[in-house]
Amino acid sequence: MGNRGMEELIPLVNKLQDAFSSIGQSCHLDLPQIAVVGGQSAGKSSVLENFVGRDFLPRGSGIVTRRPLILQLIFSKTEYAEFLHCKSKKFTDFDEVRQEIEAETDRVTGTNKGISPVPINLRVYSPHVLNLTLIDLPGITKVPVGDQPPDIEYQIKEMIQQFISRESSLILAVTPANMDLANSDALKLAKEVDPQGLRTIGVITKLDLMDEGTDARDVLENKLLPLRRGYIGVVNRSQKDIEGKKDIRAALAAERKFFLSHPAYRHMADRMGTPHLQKTLNQQLTNHIRESLPALRSKLQSQLLSLEKEVEEYKNFRPDDPTRKTKALLQMVQQFGVDFEKRIEGSGDQVDTLELSGGARINRIFHERFPFELVKMEFDEKDLRREISYAIKNIHGVRTGLFTPDLAFEAIVKKQIVKLKEPSLKCVDLVVSELATVIKKCAEKLSSYPRLREETERIVTTYIREREGRTKDQILLLIDIEQSYINTNHEDFIGFAKYVLLGTVADGLAAIQSQGGGAVIRRGWLTINNISLMKGGSKEYWFVLTAESLSWYKDEEEKEKKYMLPLDNLKIRDVEKGFMSNKHVYAIFNTEQRNVYKDLRQIELACDSQEDVDSWKASFLRAGVYPEKDQAENEDGAQENTFSMDPQLERQVETIRNLVDSYVAIINKSIRDLMPKTIMHLMINNTKAFIHHELLAYLYSSADQSSLMEESADQAQRRDDMLRMYHALKEALNIIGDISTSTVSTPVPPPVDDTWLQSTSSHSPTPQRRPVSSVHPPGRPPAVRGPTPGPPLIPVPVGAAASFSAPPIPSRPGPQSVFANNDPFSAPPQIPSRPARIPPGIPPGVPSRRPPAAPSRPTIIRPAEPSLLD
Repeated sequence: MGNRGMEELIPLVNKLQDAFSSIGQSCHLDLPQIAVVGGQSAGKSSVLENFVGRDFLPRGSGIVTRRPLILQLIFSKTEYAEFLHCKSKKFTDFDEVRQEIEAETDRVTGTNKGISPVPINLRVYSPHVLNLTLIDLPGITKVPVGDQPPDIEYQIKEMIQQFISRESSLILAVTPANMDLANSDALKLAKEVDPQGLRTIGVITKLDLMDEGTDARDVLENKLLPLRRGYIGVVNRSQKDIEGKKDIRAALAAERKFFLSHPAYRHMADRMGTPHLQKTLNQQLTNHIRESLPALRSKLQSQLLSLEKEVEEYKNFRPDDPTRKTKALLQMVQQFGVDFEKRIEGSGDQVDTLELSGGARINRIFHERFPFELVKMEFDEKDLRREISYAIKNIHGVRTGLFTPDLAFEAIVKKQIVKLKEPSLKCVDLVVSELATVIKKCAEKLSSYPRLREETERIVTTYIREREGRTKDQILLLIDIEQSYINTNHEDFIGFAKYVLLGTVADGLAAIQSQGGGAVIRRGWLTINNISLMKGGSKEYWFVLTAESLSWYKDEEEKEKKYMLPLDNLKIRDVEKGFMSNKHVYAIFNTEQRNVYKDLRQIELACDSQEDVDSWKASFLRAGVYPEKDQAENEDGAQENTFSMDPQLERQVETIRNLVDSYVAIINKSIRDLMPKTIMHLMINNTKAFIHHELLAYLYSSADQSSLMEESADQAQRRDDMLRMYHALKEALNIIGDISTSTVSTPVPPPVDDTWLQSTSSHSPTPQRRPVSSVHPPGRPPAVRGPTPGPPLIPVPVGAAASFSAPPIPSRPGPQSVFANNDPFSAPPQIPSRPARIPPGIPPGVPSRRPPAAPSRPTIIRPAEPSLLD
């Protein structure tokens, strides 16, 4: 016969589990474990068996449970058991389970009463159980027998506390009725780990073995030595019943008959017995489930709210509805245009904090990468002078010229202007590449419709390629325009008059470049990479670059300056990255072979990324520090460069050289200004307008609407999963609501005065201090022992208040209610206000009810009478 209360809970838990499984989650109810604690032979295993409704634990006299048994009940459609130490074997006969428990116990502890803290793990799968953990613990004993260690009591108590300390465990403190309840070690241990008494239930066993004329009525009514959750009396099968194969159904019927027929328990028979214990424990499980529901409900509601927005458009979804397709197409194309514009123009929405993207990268191309490319194509000094001299000679022909020819200046300038085409076209290519990346990222939102995404990318990319051709044509036209007329009257051009006035064109350029004085061009952290380990090794500094100098400081506060390096005669060269280094390095050196910093001919500056290197190089260009040029001169060239020119030719070459430098600077400035404007106008702004005004028409002309708006399989699956999740969450919330309305929580009982547990535990010495004594107080006849079992022969703690022996003590004449206390270890006696009605040792103020009994009965069994307190 199973536990009917538990079987009623199973459908509720299964509903919850099914609801959570449907949304791909697990329902963590974490039902409490039930631990049975008590003295040796108190009936713990029988109580556990009655709760499960199965007869499977070893039984006998003495210490039978010698290892903790962790019994895991697992709901399953079939019924069987398996042990952790022999997983491959399934037990369907529970007599074999009992035999295996006995054999496994003997294997570890031996056959001579030894104990072990190593648990036996047993799993029982059944359709009649909840997922619970039950723990059968060894009985508390005080005197070692057989192979038991001397500190047997301490070891068992430590073992028990490990299992009952968990906050989610329910403690069944089992005490036999024929034992002094005030000395119950089970209640003392429970009090230590559960001082509030919220999870401790007292269980009184062996009520049928009490002496005739005595009962435990006051204990079971929670009047004598009260507990917060009270006591439940049970009558287990005797050893004779077990050996006679009396089943649990017949035992429960006999138990019911006992409580209904006993005059002391008849009025509370509905609150006694194994069925009521099952009901109480099942109610605790119900309470736990109900306490878990608010957290589960909150979790489900938050998930439901997060899905509501996405599910809203799917609630009345019809895949073939043309109206829905048209609306979705218009919205997506519009959103694509908005996203493209935001990525180009910049927006505060969804800012990327990890890397530059979109318009920021295009800006870097315009103002850092393109100027750097212009300087990289800077002409070589020796080649330029040689070309100027050849131009002058070729213009004069057979004649010897007296004046500097203008045509030589124009020829050299036009040749330098042509060189601008390559970096300008490269700039356009970089912008096109970046725009393609932006298009791909914007099209990611169209991934639900693969055909639409593919067509959108194709149409916009094709348009960008078309605009690329026009933009390049326009840029080449600008360069051709610059070539077509050399404006020597330009306000920034240093002509012959200015050249003579300033002395040198270089000085004039320097004056122009240094406008603004010491304005800061850039600040940032850089690592000086080539300082030797003897001098401290590589170190990071805060660098400040101006038009005149490069300074570095200890930190960004710029208070402690480490060094200031003038920019005169400085150039930049690339340095290969070290084998073990992940930094990107470049170097600054002096063209006159002087030390740059201390004893270093060059300082190597390291950045974290190549982008930072390019950005710093562009900043150095603005300050007039240019990259080093590779020079590959063959022997012929070297010989040609060594030929001597007459002084007049040298003056003419120097003049034209400086004029070319001045005019090319004007052209570079103009191109740097016009390039971004041309690209923005002809390519980027036109692309934005095309997406907003013409993309939709191109899409309609490329394919029909139904094919464009065909959903991908992933999107259809995602929609179905989302709808299923949404309905499963609502179903789970409905189930939680049903459980909340179909179950009832029992309130926690109010606190009771359980100081009797604290007082007994605080005054109780170690069990070995007092031997077993049969001495009775003077004036009291010795108790006559009958055939019924009495209390166990264990040492009684001195000073402990023995409030009753097996049952409550019947009313006695006044002279016998108070005894002289001759025990030197006992506490001062507590004299009750009505000594003729209240048993010795009962705390004052606790009422007592006595059944009618003969007051002169001399055969009352009272263990450890010398320890009674008045």
